[in-house]
Amino acid sequence: MSIIVLGTVALDTVKTPEGRRHNLLGGSAAHFSLAARFFTDVNLVAIVGEDFPGKHINFLHKKGIILTSLIKGNGKTFRWSGEYKGDLNTALTLSTELGVLSIFKPTIPEHQKKIENVFLANVDPEIQMHLLKSMHRPKLVGLDSMNYWIHNKRQDLVRLLKDVDIYVANDQEARDLSGEHNLIKAARALRRLGPRFIVIKKGEHGVLFYCDKFIFSYPAYPVEHVVDPTGAGDTFAGGFMGYLAQAGKINGKTLKKAIIYGTILSSFNVEGFGIERIARLTKKDIHSRLNKFRNILAF
Repeated sequence: MSIIVLGTVALDTVKTPEGRRHNLLGGSAAHFSLAARFFTDVNLVAIVGEDFPGKHINFLHKKGIILTSLIKGNGKTFRWSGEYKGDLNTALTLSTELGVLSIFKPTIPEHQKKIENVFLANVDPEIQMHLLKSMHRPKLVGLDSMNYWIHNKRQDLVRLLKDVDIYVANDQEARDLSGEHNLIKAARALRRLGPRFIVIKKGEHGVLFYCDKFIFSYPAYPVEHVVDPTGAGDTFAGGFMGYLAQAGKINGKTLKKAIIYGTILSSFNVEGFGIERIARLTKKDIHSRLNKFRNILAF
C-alpha cells in the first residue's frame, strides 16, 4: 500500500547549541517522506523554486521517493530560519519566506488520485483541502498543522478536520485548538471536531494517543545527544503513517506499533542537522533501536 503526502519542501537555516547550518534540505513533506519510505512507496506533492538545488532532488529520488508531483515554480523556494536555545523542544522562528508556496495549487495525475493513504503535512489548510478534494475515496487520511494556521486560518482548519481520520498535533497546538490545558480533555475536544484518532506529540516527553475505545501513552526514546530537533514531528508522522500504510489495517496493535516506529524514527532525526542522520539510516539501525526500546518499555 502506497501513501501520498502533501507538504513543503524547503531550504532551512538552523542554529542550535551544536552550531549553525545554511540551506539544509527541509520541509514537512521531505522529513515525512524520508521516514515513511522505510515502510511503503511514498508519493510526494510539493513545490520548489528555481533556486532549489538539483542535488536535493537527486537525493530524494535516490531514496526511492516518487517525485512525479514535485513541481518547480517561477520564483524562490520556501525558506525557514530558526534557532533553538535552552529549550530544544521549541524553535524560535527568525524568518519565513513563502516564495512559490504562496501560489501553490497542487495538481496530481489520475493514478495518484487513487492512492488510499493520504497525509496532509503542515501547509496552508486551503492547500490541504484542495488536494483532499481531488482524491478518489481515500481509506485513511492523516493531518498535521501548526500554531500559525490555528491562529490565522482556524475556520479552514476546523472545516478540514471533519474530513480526516487522524489528527497529529504537538501539545501546544492541541491546547490552542481545543482551548483545553489538560491533554486528555484536549484530545477529547479534538475528537469532537471529527478525527477518529488523535495523536499528541509531547517532544522529549513522548506521545499520547486517544480514540473512543482506548487511550495509551509512550515515552520518547532517550537520546543523549540532541543536535537539531527540526523536522522531528514530521519524521514521527512519517514513521507512524508509513507503518499503518504497510499494515493495511487499523486496530490497537497496529496503532501502538505505528506510534513506536514513529518514536524510533524521530529519535534518529534529532541526532543530526536537518536530514543528515535520516539520510544514512538503515532498517538494521531501526530494528536495533526498536529492540532497545522494547527493553525500556518491558514489552
